[in-house]
Amino acid sequence: MTPTDSNAQPVSTTQPSPAARLGPARPVTSLLVANRGEIALRIMRTARAMGITTVAVHSDADADSPHVAAADLAVRLPGTAPADTYLRPDLLLAAAAACGADAVHPGYGFLSESGDFARAVVDAGLIWVGPPAAAIDSMGSKIGSKEMMRAAGVPTLPSITIDGDTVPDAEQVDSLGWPLLVKASAGGGGRGMRIVDGPDDLADALMGARREALSAFGDGTVFLERYVTAPRHIEVQVLADAHGEVVALFERECSIQRRHQKIIEEAPSPVVGPALRARLSEAAVAAARAVGYVNAGTVEFVLDGEGDPYFLEMNTRLQVEHPVTEEVTGLDLVRLQLLVAGGSPLPDEVHQAVARGPVGHAIEVRLYAEDATAGWLPSTGTLDEFTVPTDRAGVRVDSGVVSGGVVSPHYDPMLAKVIAYAPTRAEATATLAATLAESRIHGVTTNRDLLVRTLRHVGFVSGATDTGFLDRHGLSTLAASLADDAAVARHALAAALAGQAERRSSARTLGALPSGWRNNTVDRQEITFDTGARTIHVGYRMGRRGRALAEAAVDGEVLDVVAGTVSPTEVVLTTGGLSRRYLVQRVGAVTYVDGPDGASRLVEEDRHPIAAEQVVEGSSLAPMPGSVVRVAVVAGDHVEAGQVLVVLEAMKMEHAVLAGTTGTVVEVDVVEGDQVETGRVLAVVEADPVDDPTDSRVEDPAAS
Repeated sequence: MTPTDSNAQPVSTTQPSPAARLGPARPVTSLLVANRGEIALRIMRTARAMGITTVAVHSDADADSPHVAAADLAVRLPGTAPADTYLRPDLLLAAAAACGADAVHPGYGFLSESGDFARAVVDAGLIWVGPPAAAIDSMGSKIGSKEMMRAAGVPTLPSITIDGDTVPDAEQVDSLGWPLLVKASAGGGGRGMRIVDGPDDLADALMGARREALSAFGDGTVFLERYVTAPRHIEVQVLADAHGEVVALFERECSIQRRHQKIIEEAPSPVVGPALRARLSEAAVAAARAVGYVNAGTVEFVLDGEGDPYFLEMNTRLQVEHPVTEEVTGLDLVRLQLLVAGGSPLPDEVHQAVARGPVGHAIEVRLYAEDATAGWLPSTGTLDEFTVPTDRAGVRVDSGVVSGGVVSPHYDPMLAKVIAYAPTRAEATATLAATLAESRIHGVTTNRDLLVRTLRHVGFVSGATDTGFLDRHGLSTLAASLADDAAVARHALAAALAGQAERRSSARTLGALPSGWRNNTVDRQEITFDTGARTIHVGYRMGRRGRALAEAAVDGEVLDVVAGTVSPTEVVLTTGGLSRRYLVQRVGAVTYVDGPDGASRLVEEDRHPIAAEQVVEGSSLAPMPGSVVRVAVVAGDHVEAGQVLVVLEAMKMEHAVLAGTTGTVVEVDVVEGDQVETGRVLAVVEADPVDDPTDSRVEDPAAS
């Protein structure tokens, strides 16, 4: 265990230099980043600052991505699917050889926790920026790692391993205690994980977890462990060099999660004091020492209601949430990774940060392209606008996308990590919430409003967080739009006025009368928008020569409103003595409005619509592009509303398509393995007839 100083802060320990093959001990001069998007850009930023040549790899889908443009050199990986590109060690090593790279950084995800890839890199004479392959192998199996941690004296939860497709007997399962957690032995990120409340649901949970784990990690092995109700998720950042030095860089709390995947992380934890910090750090260092760890890694714990930590897993790579540790320690973890990989000992600044302890508070959110109200359904499409303001002190944005970029169905839907650092947790929380609220993100659905509402929730502000936070406080409430009905009404009026300003501007340029021009100014302009939740009708009339708003009504209700600035991109409205500035962007029939009262996406309805192609009533449609991994019904089956019909896989997660009504399946249009686009008919359910309560006829048995 790690000795601690008088302030109960963890200090470094030494271990015998591991007999591990990390590649040649020489400074890195040319680095291939075997990853994409945000993390590739993050690694390249530090590498370039260190004078290291950077090499990007990219699939065909990523040819125009920012990480490709940022690199000194780039190599194409033919194809789009991860299995054909970023998960191909042979292509990655060939790319390194082609451009003369002498080191490989795997980032996170993909091959970052593949012991075989680490060995292949070293066998090719390259520097591996990560831990020894043996350490990766040891921690790659959650089952094996738990056994190793028990032997090292690190506290763990009771668990049992599931062999093949078997379901363990009831007595064995009951000995763990309900509820249970099904987890994939390989990988992480919430994939291959299910909470099971009782024995009736166990078989289906095991089957789904195996299938998802096999797809995501190539290994369908799962295990069961006791599920700690309302736990906190706490993890410790560790660093180790090849000279025997191991340090713990304090904890991060990652309790706000969806689908067992973190969406808000912070350092330090609001409930971890010096004594618990020392205890966690000692356990983390013991875990690292047990596997002969070198480079950066994270040891994860679950903290129960009594404040006792239990080992979950060790992530043998750089974590998504590493920026919050960087902010409270003042260290660049990627720089330290590169120094250690090149054979250098941990520099003095690391030991100074350990002795000093965490300073200030940092919070990070993961901004995802997904619909929280629709089962976290990923959202794909073009980012018509992506702007996160960085004018506040302490705000940092790590992103892999830009305005005009495309969010594809091939990869994880994370758009960016937004981080705020401040002297206190309250300041960091307020800064981050305000920054997100002012962000302009158009073209895809995101979890932005959910993040803002969570950060501003009294429970989060007080530090009362655990992994069940979203469910406990009501996902539908937390994920609701920041724009209430009154705000949407103002947004619709702003959209209408900006549209007229755009038409007038275009008409002046062309020397024609503007669309909507009226010789009689008494008549009102009329326009109808679809917000996705409802339609909203706007009527307005301009004053003489169109210089001022004379009258405006939304859904028939006349508004007491004055329009100030009106242009195609900006509208200022004053209502009730309050002036609000709205930024407007129009893309085709869609108008985006952003203001201090939230944001709206408004689709202008065609005044002369053409009859659209009809979809058969009862059709269940693909909500996104994806691959069919399971067809749960056949024609003729009787199903209940909410029953699973088809399971799709997209962005490395499974999504169940459910029956919208109780009835009979009359058509199944897909088979396992099919690739489908958004809107594709998957199955058709004919609803059961509904008894007519007004039918008072009584059948006379004697009539037959």
